[in-house]
Amino acid sequence: MKEDIILVGGGGHCKSVIDVIETAEKYRIFGIVDTKEKVGSEVLGYKVIGTDEDLPKIFKEVKKALITVGHIRDFSLRVNLYKYCENIGFEFPNIISPLAYVSKHATIGKGNVLMHFAFVNAGVKIGNNCIINTKALIEHDAVIEDYCHISTAAVVNGGVVVKEGTFFGSNAVSKEYVVVSGFIKAGSLAK
Repeated sequence: MKEDIILVGGGGHCKSVIDVIETAEKYRIFGIVDTKEKVGSEVLGYKVIGTDEDLPKIFKEVKKALITVGHIRDFSLRVNLYKYCENIGFEFPNIISPLAYVSKHATIGKGNVLMHFAFVNAGVKIGNNCIINTKALIEHDAVIEDYCHISTAAVVNGGVVVKEGTFFGSNAVSKEYVVVSGFIKAGSLAK
């Protein structure tokens, strides 16, 4: 039987996460919380059932949550929502596409989403509340700290440390064994 999960944030990233959840067939989406103006609307057929203020009440029925607000320039909203939900008592499962590859020798925290065709190699450590987007490649022994977004088709090479809250843009590539942080532009070389 599928477990219920609440999605926190109903924008574009939420749509991608819904697709992964539906493909994995492990969770049933109980509903979505978003802004007051969006309550009653739908995202890919799932109702926006409340706002952030309704989460304590929703927790009485649903114990699992995932932050589905995206992260480009500012990760503070994702952090604040994660901590708010954590204080309420929500559990944060990892949502991993069945089309992704995750080495059995990798370590993954909680509340992460690994999109379709993401590749996580041996020795990788991923913190909490991260987005590992479609076709992202994270090579051996890389460390992805909390609240990071490794964007579409990005390449994090072996031994790299991606510091907390970093946005690593689409098609960006890192040199091996470097430390990167902040905003890594799409298509750039992080060195």
